[in-house]
Amino acid sequence: MKGNKIVSSDECQRELHENVDFPGTDIQFVYSPDTEHCRHLCTEHHACQFFTFIRPDWTIDNRHFHCYLKRTTSGKPNVQTPLLGVTSGFSLKPCSPSLLTCVFQVYQNVDFYGADYKTLFTQDYEECQRICTQDPVCQFFTFVNGDFTPQNIRYKCHLKFSWTVPRTPIVNAKTGVVSGFSHNIKSPNTGKACENKLFPSTEITGDAFETLPAASPEHCLSLCSAHPRCTFFSYVSISFSCQLKSKTDYMVLAAKQGVTSGLPARFCQLDNSWVKVAQEGVDFQGSDFKFVLLDDADNCQESCTHDYNCQFYTYVKTSFSDRTYWRRCYLKRVVTMPAPPKVAKLANVVSGFSLKNCVPLNTDGCSPDISVVT
Repeated sequence: MKGNKIVSSDECQRELHENVDFPGTDIQFVYSPDTEHCRHLCTEHHACQFFTFIRPDWTIDNRHFHCYLKRTTSGKPNVQTPLLGVTSGFSLKPCSPSLLTCVFQVYQNVDFYGADYKTLFTQDYEECQRICTQDPVCQFFTFVNGDFTPQNIRYKCHLKFSWTVPRTPIVNAKTGVVSGFSHNIKSPNTGKACENKLFPSTEITGDAFETLPAASPEHCLSLCSAHPRCTFFSYVSISFSCQLKSKTDYMVLAAKQGVTSGLPARFCQLDNSWVKVAQEGVDFQGSDFKFVLLDDADNCQESCTHDYNCQFYTYVKTSFSDRTYWRRCYLKRVVTMPAPPKVAKLANVVSGFSLKNCVPLNTDGCSPDISVVT
């Protein structure tokens, strides 16, 4: 949109439109601390073309920090209306690669609610942010300052986690298709190379705190290694389910066909050869942002690897039952930028993000120029 002109979402539109609403056509609502973060959530979402963000100065109701992701068949907002307290804009997908990997701002009197995996006491929010930055799995934090009530949790630093590795939303067996990953996917860990510890035909007993779709035991291992609560996992091949489990006092192994279990890797570089394995007869359903016609699955994989938006793909072979879909290469992605499950106003707390992906950083792990949003 330029002035009163509504432009298509396939044009690069970096301008933000304050106090302008793109009403309706919502595909998803998520929480976000500010407009820029909301815009990058839209950019990473496979289907989002434009968005409207409800700012903290909104006064009509309590829907502060709501980020509405939107889409139309035309690629344009159906209408634009003046509305105080909101900002609207477009996905940056059509722009040159500019995915947001670092959020410098910290937010006064804003709570990133939930997603805690560790708490400790620190002297100020800067120290809390430094600890989050140095912790490999911390993505964001909330710090309780010295004026908070009740007094017994003042100076408490809450370290928080969100997924930053691609998670295939649905994995199914399907004849005539091949699925796989971009070869640009990296291990969530760093350091020296480590060996994968897997137990074939074995289940580690106990309830899962989270079950995710996964293409292979090695994919499941990568997911477990990325989550701070995961102490071991069991992968069920018939259902493509990765069961993340958390227990620190004991581990019970039991023989079971069709199940592979294992232990996560910490502070070392996982073997990422699993991302190069094409999964015959496996469909990664959903999360398509486009499809192209290609001659074979190898070309589809190369297309995914060369497209900075693509994380995984599914290719339809000519042996598929419905020839309408033959040779289609579906390129797919999910949101992986850090995103709090809920954002809310709360007096005397400070929230922010890890700076581990920010450059340049000081030797203490923090940025030399951090802005504070009040």
